[in-house]
Amino acid sequence: MGGSLALSLKKFEYVEEIVGCDHNELHQKEALKLGLVKKFVPFEEVKHYDVIFLAIPVDGIIDSLRRLTDVDEDTTIIDLGSTKAKIVQSCPDTIRRNFVAAHPMTGTENFGPSAAIEGLYENKVVVLCDLEASGELQQKVAKKIFKSLKMKKYFMGAREHDRHAAFISHMPHAVSFSIANTVMNQEDKNNILALAAGGFRSMSRLAKSSPYMWEDIFRQNKDNLIEAIELFERELSMLKNAVKEEKWEEVHKIMEDGNRLYEIWD
Repeated sequence: MGGSLALSLKKFEYVEEIVGCDHNELHQKEALKLGLVKKFVPFEEVKHYDVIFLAIPVDGIIDSLRRLTDVDEDTTIIDLGSTKAKIVQSCPDTIRRNFVAAHPMTGTENFGPSAAIEGLYENKVVVLCDLEASGELQQKVAKKIFKSLKMKKYFMGAREHDRHAAFISHMPHAVSFSIANTVMNQEDKNNILALAAGGFRSMSRLAKSSPYMWEDIFRQNKDNLIEAIELFERELSMLKNAVKEEKWEEVHKIMEDGNRLYEIWD
C-alpha cells in the first residue's frame, strides 16, 4: 500500500519530497532500489514532514499515533488501515485534529516494496471515517490527495465501516485461509498443482496475505468478524444440508440467490 502510494504521489507537482521510515533493512534497500522514496529517515524525523502516511499493520498505527503527539498543528496524519474504530478511539486527543482515518479499498494479497503497483489507487474507493473530528486543514489536504489519486470518496462512521469491512473484506480473508488449510490437510501438493484450477486459485488467493497484518486486523475487529463468520457458517450449513438431503431445487435456489450479487456489480 505504501509503495504503491509513493509511486503515484511522485507524479504530483505539489509533492516536493517523499521519504520512508521502516525498521526492516531489506525493505529499505528494496524500496530505494525501486525508487519508491528518496531516502529513509528515523521515526523522530518523520514528525517534521507536512503529511505522514501510516501504511503499516493496524496495531502499529495505534503505536505510531501515540508517538506523534508532538507534531506541528498543521501536520496531517493519514492512516491506511483496514480497521477504523479502535484506531480512532486510540488516537490521542492532542492530535485528533491532525488525524484523518482513511481506508483505501484496494490492494493485493502481496506485500513488501516489490508489491508496489503504479495506479493501484486509481478509480478505487476510499472510505474517510469520522472526518468531522479532523481539522479543517487536514480535511482539505486529505481530500486533495485522494482526488489527485482519482479515488472515489465515501464518508461514514468508524464503527459502521468496521461492520461493513468484516463482511466485505475480513470474513472473506478468514474463509480463504480456511480453504487453503482444508485442502493442504487433505491433498498432497502434487495433486494440488495438477488439479487446482481457476476456482480454487480464486478462492485461496487471499491466503497469500501477510499473517502478521491480518492477525492484527482480526484482533481489532473481532466482534464484527465473528458475527460475519457465524452468518457465513449458517449459509454454508443450509447449502450443505440441501445437498446432503438431495433437495436439488433448494440447492439451485441457493445458488441462484447468490447470482444476484453480480446484478449489483454488472
